[in-house]
Amino acid sequence: MTTSLSSTAKADTSMQLLKAWLAPRLTPDAAAWLDSQIAAIASGEKPMQLAIAVGLAPRKVGKVDLALTAEEVDAGRAARADIDATGWSVDQAARILLVLASHRGDDDRFVTTLDRILATAEIGEQIALLRGLPLYPAPERIVHRAAEGVRSAMQPIFEAVAHRNPYPREQFSEAQWNQMVVKTLFIESRLWPIQGLDARRNPDLARMLIDYAAERRAAGRSISPELWRCVAPFAGEAEVATLADRLRSGTEAERAGAALALKDCSLPSARAALATAPDLAEAVDAGRLSWNQIA
Repeated sequence: MTTSLSSTAKADTSMQLLKAWLAPRLTPDAAAWLDSQIAAIASGEKPMQLAIAVGLAPRKVGKVDLALTAEEVDAGRAARADIDATGWSVDQAARILLVLASHRGDDDRFVTTLDRILATAEIGEQIALLRGLPLYPAPERIVHRAAEGVRSAMQPIFEAVAHRNPYPREQFSEAQWNQMVVKTLFIESRLWPIQGLDARRNPDLARMLIDYAAERRAAGRSISPELWRCVAPFAGEAEVATLADRLRSGTEAERAGAALALKDCSLPSARAALATAPDLAEAVDAGRLSWNQIA
């Protein structure tokens, strides 16, 4: 058995945060049900209690948006750096809380429990529990579950891990990270909600995306302007030439993406190309144009 005070403390902190978020959004009956389930799961007396409670949560607590206030967002980030519950619902927060209640100081047992729940979970349950990745104890022990989530053919499950989630940035290897970013573009999802995107840019990822862009061009298919965000620091003259072409004759989004990428490239040719579009160059310098806007 692997027992860790830090893991127990993390589970407790996460539980207190979720309880604080849920309290003003639950009816008395819903709150009583949730408290009873937490107590039953924590006791460990009924092995199936967690799976049953996770399945019942939407009916018992409701499915309205969590819609945190600014103060609650700040409290969340104070408890867990970079936590982002945008788009969460009440039942999702409750499901994460129920899973956390199963941690009783034993990391091995918790990981086994999470594996078992996710292995049989329906889509909605998987989305909720994968969004909870940054709140679970023993984060280094559940990378396999996060990696399985980004391998999913179902975009909402993939995005539960990839979007607004600090877990991949903190725990994924470079290879896992690169595969996640490339897949984001391949399934025509968005890059900007990925936390740590700029900090984890790397030459291998840039090469993968350059090859991907070439394949798209050869097939006569469009290229997301966001792609160049991960290429820009490692761009060569060929990529600068492509960006200069998009700056001249691309769509509005392509021109904006090219301007941002050229600004982020250190080659003199990139600065020269950007100078040919002074309006966009000035917008980038002034902060009026960002990758989020393009996406």
